[in-house]
Amino acid sequence: MAAGVNARLMTYCVAALYHFTRLSDFEELKEPLLSLCEMLGIKGTILLAREGINGTIAGSDDAIRDLLDFLRADPRLNELEHKESRAEELPFYRMKVRLKKEIVTMGVEGVDPNDIVGTYVNPEDWNALISDPDVILIDTRNDYEVEIGTFEGAVNPDTETFREFPGWVADNESAIRAKKKVAMFCTGGIRCEKASSFMKNQGFDEVYHLKGGILKYLETVKEENSLWNGDCFVFDQRVAVGHGLAESDYDQCFACRYPITEADKSHELYVKGISCPRCHHKMSDEQRASFAERQKQIELAKKRGELHMGRR
Repeated sequence: MAAGVNARLMTYCVAALYHFTRLSDFEELKEPLLSLCEMLGIKGTILLAREGINGTIAGSDDAIRDLLDFLRADPRLNELEHKESRAEELPFYRMKVRLKKEIVTMGVEGVDPNDIVGTYVNPEDWNALISDPDVILIDTRNDYEVEIGTFEGAVNPDTETFREFPGWVADNESAIRAKKKVAMFCTGGIRCEKASSFMKNQGFDEVYHLKGGILKYLETVKEENSLWNGDCFVFDQRVAVGHGLAESDYDQCFACRYPITEADKSHELYVKGISCPRCHHKMSDEQRASFAERQKQIELAKKRGELHMGRR
């Protein structure tokens, strides 16, 4: 058997999926979708809202194919966007299907990519766009994501949540309008798609966003031609990936969820499962005690050969 086939048999398929579409019956989709995922042995999280679907899941290749086929059988989801990567271990512990007001939370009424959205740019055309001096390039992700990797020349809004993005735009409107074109990107494409809808609603004319997000770019564009620096944070146990979607060396602080390096883990303020140099001074005694108890239960479960389901 070929080495590549062996590698696929020994790893899990991780699929990041989303699609903006009108799902008036989204509440009724929850139970059938959850039941199918559980039957297929798929783990992860899927969000359903009136504006569409969003999620990251993992399982066997056959299971992921079956689920994607099930979703795309719905005419409203036949153009569902998804990206795949590999993980040596199952990166999620549970399967959750949640009902939400928004599949990516911005908190601004009337912003709907089903109505208006910016221009999609394929990964192979992205370098030419962001090298244009008339373009302002905006990273729509959160500060801790930007910290470990971003595109050359990108503006960091320094936001802690996506809800802060509209306020940042208002505070920096003149600087943004000083450029003719606005280009935006995010991990998988969903946040910048909604951000581009917001920008169009605010009267910005030429708005572009990276189709498939950073993940598609890292998968598609060769490293020697890449304008990406660093790694890309992902919302599962792999923490971050690099070019070719190879898993990086980052770990994650279980307290604040920020990515941490081996140097961070050698710091005197790092306590496994309880704190890291970034969050140590922000925690209350009650939080430390709670995290310490959780870590204790994780270690006890590990000794028994069990999975502690309280671990995220």
